Amino acid sequence: MTDIYNATPLEARHIIRRGEWDKPTSGLCPGYAQANLIVLPKEQAYDFLLFAQRNPKPCPLLEVTEVGSRWANICATDCDIANDFPRYRVYRNGVMTEELTSVEHLWRDDLVSFVIGCSFSFESELIEAGIEMRHNTMGRNVSMYMTNIDCKPAGMMKGKMVVSMRPIPYDQIVKSVQLSGAIPKVHGAPIHIGDPAVIGIKDISTPDFGEPVDIYPGEVPVFWACGVTPQSIVMNVKPEFAITHAPGCMLITDTKNVNLKG
Repeated sequence: MTDIYNATPLEARHIIRRGEWDKPTSGLCPGYAQANLIVLPKEQAYDFLLFAQRNPKPCPLLEVTEVGSRWANICATDCDIANDFPRYRVYRNGVMTEELTSVEHLWRDDLVSFVIGCSFSFESELIEAGIEMRHNTMGRNVSMYMTNIDCKPAGMMKGKMVVSMRPIPYDQIVKSVQLSGAIPKVHGAPIHIGDPAVIGIKDISTPDFGEPVDIYPGEVPVFWACGVTPQSIVMNVKPEFAITHAPGCMLITDTKNVNLKG
């Protein structure tokens, strides 16, 4: 069996498809873009496409599939949207009803998939520059929070932005901003640095998604727009059916991070 830590993106997707990996994907296949997911019925798909265009920081689109297709063919080859994410969440009328390792049995002919850039992509650039990703060091999922930041509405789609947080030493903040800002198709530069209360986060030790991480003296919480934002939108507008990735459990694409730089 191929070791997923030494696998190519295609091999990693096959490992996940076989059900041999159902955990967060941060740190896997360094140098290759990872992706978030939201799947909606065709009836809501245009509104979400417009929403993503108006909110490129939290929703940078890497690919939109044909109606009814389970297969991505731009960001990756041999890529089954219904099986190649480690875990999925199913929402009915805005309520999460299931978390599954495959949604093949739920697939419908009217579904459209939106593959969205992920901050795990720029993490590999930060790590290469010697900036620690604390959630990786602690073996945890990245911390993610609901904020008071309104996304720009589009049709029925509206709601608050979700952010991911990484503690960064004060003397590495500028480098972190520069490196992540150079990759706008995976969220780009941070949207906030410092006091979490300014963006509506009351308790940084209690993330809404993911897991808490330690913040050491001399470090500053840095917040990036997050691809879990579509889950916030789904919970707000309550479409009759939607599928998303489980936070931290991403699609590993064949697209190299270097090709996503602005």
